[in-house]
Amino acid sequence: MPFIPTTDADREEMLKTIGVKTIDELFTDIPKDVRYPRLGIGKGLSELEVLRELESMAAKNTTANSCAWFLGAGAYNHFIPSLVPQLASRGEFLTAYTPYQPEVSQGTLQAIFEYQSMAANLFGVDAVNASHYDGATALAEAVLMAYRMDENRHEILLPAKLHPEYKEVIRTYFSAFPVTIKEYTEAPLAACSHLTEHTACMVIAYPDFEGYVADLTGVADKVHEAGALCIVSTDPIMLGLFKAPGELGADIVTAEGQALGNAMNYGGPFLGMFGVKQPLIRKMPGRLVGETKDKAGRRGFVLTLSAREQHIRREKAVSNICSNQGLVMLQAAIYLETMGKNGLQAVAKLCWDKAHYAADVLSRVPGYAVQTGVFFKEFVLKTPVPAEAIADKLTRRCIVPGLPLSRYYKDRTHELLVCVTEMNTKQQIDMLAEALGEAAR
Repeated sequence: MPFIPTTDADREEMLKTIGVKTIDELFTDIPKDVRYPRLGIGKGLSELEVLRELESMAAKNTTANSCAWFLGAGAYNHFIPSLVPQLASRGEFLTAYTPYQPEVSQGTLQAIFEYQSMAANLFGVDAVNASHYDGATALAEAVLMAYRMDENRHEILLPAKLHPEYKEVIRTYFSAFPVTIKEYTEAPLAACSHLTEHTACMVIAYPDFEGYVADLTGVADKVHEAGALCIVSTDPIMLGLFKAPGELGADIVTAEGQALGNAMNYGGPFLGMFGVKQPLIRKMPGRLVGETKDKAGRRGFVLTLSAREQHIRREKAVSNICSNQGLVMLQAAIYLETMGKNGLQAVAKLCWDKAHYAADVLSRVPGYAVQTGVFFKEFVLKTPVPAEAIADKLTRRCIVPGLPLSRYYKDRTHELLVCVTEMNTKQQIDMLAEALGEAAR
């Protein structure tokens, strides 16, 4: 936004209002020897010069738009229809008032209501809140919610192949609680053998950190038989093709919503999506908007079902993190509305087809192999030489081949996590295969 300075007349009016005659008089309480310190900065630049400097600095960044981009691992390069930022940047949204006052914030409340309705349908649950900082905190809040349902249940089951940073966030959340966090390596149904009378919840990654999709059939029933809650962390784009976790019996569904119409933005802001089945609605942290009618019978929207203490009286709150990522949520709502069911399905199908084409092509490169299994958008590529060396070499050629898994697992030096979305072209995939072959020589 351009800087619009105050005029001399504006300054005089402000000084007159507060009862002083000059700027110097305004600062008389500050000792003279520290009033105007020498900052040691250079001469000021014009707006034109500053823009040129910033553009020059920005040009040094490697971006998804300037390279063949195969990096995912939690932040994904998806197409954003121009309609999404165009509508989200309208002044009505940028200046919207707090949703606590429904009489002056119907636009904001309706936008949240529409988002929650579409997200709940996508997840197969009864309600979705608005919202959390990101997918990691949404999942951590879900686990915390399950634990608070019965604090005598002090065991938490996490998949070993959950995003490593998600696991760190969960462990940080529970660092002050008397809980035991266990990790399982088996398929979810087999892992149900670890459930005990002390298990608060079982978390399932759908897909897992490496892009692989487990069969969830019958898992929720086993979890419920043990008296625990079933929590699923998912990819909202994948749900354009795969059955919703709620339909498979999940009690709580969380996701990272960045892929829904939001740029990667060098890591944020992101959107933590959080949905529950009906029995858990009043235990859910965050805001929930409901539809009602005013005295004249007109359609209206209000915050509902959660106590106001949740937002303003921290000691009585269900959760102390109830951030509403308003603009990110708004863009996700516009994206979902713009794409519709068929559009989201088409995006998911493109991701599926292109990722499997890439896996087939890359597996034929001498020395490379693709880890088998059902995967969506991401897969593990085993490399003949250290993956970090390959990534460094190819990035210099403006091909970002993926994430070397040694970043999180020190012993997995020869594995690369490759991500393919609808944004990747056949030419880019074929170019990656050729470059990988050259890098291994």
